[in-house]
Amino acid sequence: MPNNSAVPTSARVRLAEIDPPIALGPLDGRYRGAVAPLVDYVSEAALNRERINVEVEWVIALTGGIAGIADPVVPGAARLTPAEVDYLRAIPATFGSAEVAELAAIEQETVHDVKAVEYFIKRRIAAAPAALGPDTNLGRISELVHFACTSEDINNLSYALMVRGAVTQVWAPSAHDLVDQLAAMAHEHAAVPLLALTHGQPATPTTLGKELGVLAHRLRRQLRRIDAAEYLGKINGATGTFGAHTAAVPGADWPAISRAFVEHLGLTWNPLTTQIESHDWQAELYSDVARFNRILHNLSTDVWTYISLGVFKQIPVPGATGSSTMPHKVNPIRFENAEANLEISSSLLDTLAATLVTSRLQRDLTDSTTQRNIGPAFGHSLLAIDNVSKGLSRLAVDTEVTANALDHNWEVLGEPIQSAMRAAAIAGVPGMENPYERLKELTRGHRITADDMRNFIATLGLPADVAKRLAALTPATYVGLAESLVNTYLD
Repeated sequence: MPNNSAVPTSARVRLAEIDPPIALGPLDGRYRGAVAPLVDYVSEAALNRERINVEVEWVIALTGGIAGIADPVVPGAARLTPAEVDYLRAIPATFGSAEVAELAAIEQETVHDVKAVEYFIKRRIAAAPAALGPDTNLGRISELVHFACTSEDINNLSYALMVRGAVTQVWAPSAHDLVDQLAAMAHEHAAVPLLALTHGQPATPTTLGKELGVLAHRLRRQLRRIDAAEYLGKINGATGTFGAHTAAVPGADWPAISRAFVEHLGLTWNPLTTQIESHDWQAELYSDVARFNRILHNLSTDVWTYISLGVFKQIPVPGATGSSTMPHKVNPIRFENAEANLEISSSLLDTLAATLVTSRLQRDLTDSTTQRNIGPAFGHSLLAIDNVSKGLSRLAVDTEVTANALDHNWEVLGEPIQSAMRAAAIAGVPGMENPYERLKELTRGHRITADDMRNFIATLGLPADVAKRLAALTPATYVGLAESLVNTYLD
């Protein structure tokens, strides 16, 4: 008899044991190519590199090596030579795969990520004489690593630098490129008449470019807010009091030193915090990015609908398959993929924004786990931006479809005719009573032809110039200032 039993799952190859490791999530799997640039900024390795960077810069600052701190802060600390500063700054600069593994091994012993960073740097400082000679000062200032710091002093600055880099170097440039692409399409199609649909029903005509321009304008407004974001930081000790600082070196102006250091990193100094920097700036930023996402989601659903209506034709990708069984199909998968990723991204950003503004009393660890999802939040948004950009690049306007839709809906001219009758009535023209009601009776629920509309206009008794102007009007020409609005205000 044939064996119809399925192979038991216990007999399968264990995918979790395959080397190199298989990604658990799609961002590090099938979509990695689209989001890989974020790894330099918001991955776990990037976090540790920024921690090393902040610790190193703090040592340099305490030895009088940055603007705003003229002399060594801690008595007995020597001012570093340019070669010693370069040696320290090379530690984060050369942080690669071997160093990632080394740091991970140290953390296995410390069971504390920031303490592992401290020990990692001290190893490098201990090795400095081999590179700089036996007279180097680095060995004598080793205890300045993590001096007077709590872990959150290092973490908050590291996250601020990471997020700033991810936004300004990766996410925002891609977002700006997409909006520029959309704006270019708006200008290109600014004069293409389009039957508008309000509540899904034929309404006052517009132009395709004006509708795309509205979305570009909305997205640009959000980008202006995101471009203006503040990235805050603090370095003031275990509960924000400079307690350890003043106990160790009571004569120093620690708030001034803190401010100089935070601004040296290119961040905005937050003078009043608990153990943690309050993360309000993160909540503000993530809310703005989520709003950008949602407007982009609106664009995706609108374009999807225009494709469904035939306004846009999709240019097939050579060799691509639209359906496994229906060979004719060219599906709007770029926009559908974008919708899903924008929803995931916005949900993560909403959670980040809601969670990060609260910390019990002086500190709890909810933010630690939460912030590790910053990368996926931006990753799903970046993936969506990539998909929308590629989707838009393969669209062509079917002007025959747009023209036919307009020509089959002459009733939309009921609005301008009754408006002209109102103006005529105000000007004293007799016989202009009840213009709205008369056009409603003519058009509501009825298909009206061009001849029907022109014959009706001829019976109204309008001034000759007004009647002539309305008789010449068509659904395709009744677009108001749409083209001018795009060309005047979009940029």
